[in-house]
Amino acid sequence: MIFRQFFDATSSTYTYLIARRPGAEALLIDPVIEKTDEYVTLIGELGLKLVLSMDTHVHADHITATGKLGQETGCRTGIGEKSSVEWIDVRFRDNEVIDIDGLKIKAMHTPGHTDDSYSYLLDGRVFTGDTLLIRSTGRTDFQCGDSYAQYDSLFNRLLKLPESTTVYPAHDYKGWTSSTIGEEKAYNPRLQVSSPEEYAEIMDNLNLPRPKLIDIAVPANLKCGLP
Repeated sequence: MIFRQFFDATSSTYTYLIARRPGAEALLIDPVIEKTDEYVTLIGELGLKLVLSMDTHVHADHITATGKLGQETGCRTGIGEKSSVEWIDVRFRDNEVIDIDGLKIKAMHTPGHTDDSYSYLLDGRVFTGDTLLIRSTGRTDFQCGDSYAQYDSLFNRLLKLPESTTVYPAHDYKGWTSSTIGEEKAYNPRLQVSSPEEYAEIMDNLNLPRPKLIDIAVPANLKCGLP
């Protein structure tokens, strides 16, 4: 399998390129518009055909490259069906299995950070967007976020995956590149709670600053990052 992790330092965003083998069809998860040329170059060098560019949710800290990649490569754009993004080609249902050249990716609706947050499960890897971060979880104070919904997504879905499952988030602010479900269950401080109420108490009192690009990124991302 080809598996590459890109990093955008401005927004601390990870993007993932996945394909079964050189020359095969490929997909990108959570692409950043400023990195489009970098993605296209590597895809060409590996002889891949990009067929799907997808987001885990409508991001508030960067503009997605899904639309631009669609224009430049002819790939389809994808996001979960709970999203209100326009100009999208594919909307994934909860538990739907997406087949990319034999790669089976399961879409999981994991709301809480936003109401349209999805995670994607593939061969012992889970791409958690902003729902589950490394030693943290995504904030729940905008874009229809809900601390109780996130508790349910975490404790009743993601944390029930095998503990060996590798966690690949959409962001990390310390430079960590991956974790596992077992590590997060043991060491993530926000997961050491005994009830939804205790989790909500933590999340509802983070008092984080408003994302700097939210007023630009969200409207753009509702149109696949296209003007």
